Amino acid sequence: MTIRTRRLRRLVTTRRARGGTPKVVALGGGRGLSASLAALRRITRDLTAVVTVADDGGSSGRLRDELGVLPPGDLRKALAALCGDDEWGQTWARVIQHRFVSKGELHEHAVGNLLIVALWEQLGDHVKALDLVGRLLGAHGRVLPMSAVPLELRALVRGHDPARPDEVTTVRGQATVALTPGEVQQVHLVPHDPPAVPEAVEAVLDADWVVLGPGSWFSSVIPHLLVPDLLQALTETRARRVLSLNLAPQPGETDGFSPQRHLEVLVRHAPKLTFDVVLADRAAVPDEEGLRDAARRLGGTVELAPVAAVGGGASPGSGGNAPRHDPELLAAAYDRIFRMHGRIGPWR
Repeated sequence: MTIRTRRLRRLVTTRRARGGTPKVVALGGGRGLSASLAALRRITRDLTAVVTVADDGGSSGRLRDELGVLPPGDLRKALAALCGDDEWGQTWARVIQHRFVSKGELHEHAVGNLLIVALWEQLGDHVKALDLVGRLLGAHGRVLPMSAVPLELRALVRGHDPARPDEVTTVRGQATVALTPGEVQQVHLVPHDPPAVPEAVEAVLDADWVVLGPGSWFSSVIPHLLVPDLLQALTETRARRVLSLNLAPQPGETDGFSPQRHLEVLVRHAPKLTFDVVLADRAAVPDEEGLRDAARRLGGTVELAPVAAVGGGASPGSGGNAPRHDPELLAAAYDRIFRMHGRIGPWR
């Protein structure tokens, strides 16, 4: 156990003695949300993940097309991130993330995706099924979809066809949007104005802190702001709000974006939403004053902290060299924000 881990555990123990830990809701999808959850579960016992459901690639896309279900992949990743560090938790994390390798139909299907979809069919209830998987895994928190209907992500992209760099076209599907060589201008969901899962809205309204990001900006972060009831809850909640930025622009989706550009496109999609704190890795912010100005326009301040894994390295399963968050460093940053920026009332 590292010194940092011992310190975080002492902080959690102290808070328990004072009457509990903060209620935290984290919104996002994919590896970005997983990084946030792996950190947050170290500092609070009351954690809820709200996950995007627009994925249309890989195993999730195949199950979605064949069975008409919600894409389970990002939900599975969130559950794996909430597994404990003991033998039980780590064993189940590996099991649900395991992908079959074959020459048949099971190739590249993740065990956790099949388990989640099976329970959806058995129970007929998305939330109950995910809660049951969470209990089986011993997850340190709850996982909810942001909507109970499968969603299609569409984007207006300038230069999606490199031969027509000035042409703006509509690009369909999360997997395609994430890899576009063009510049994403705006995204929307189909169906328009999808219903939010009531439990997700309730969790946001009842939270002490809400964390949005990190993650694929247009395909995992902003989609939460395109669900009207969820956006209303995010706007009206008495919780304090943290916007957690990525460690680097994402090739294709946000290639060339500065940290403040990420804030600007978020405002374009949800102009009334404000944030109390914008968290960024100091090494990823070349223009500190520019970011602080952008954060002020969102109603917040900037917290710079070292949250990247030392030496960089690829995120697990990323297949590339993208920098990754260090769970303990990110946990320390969140913990400092929660303590320094006040709270609505005593931790429950």
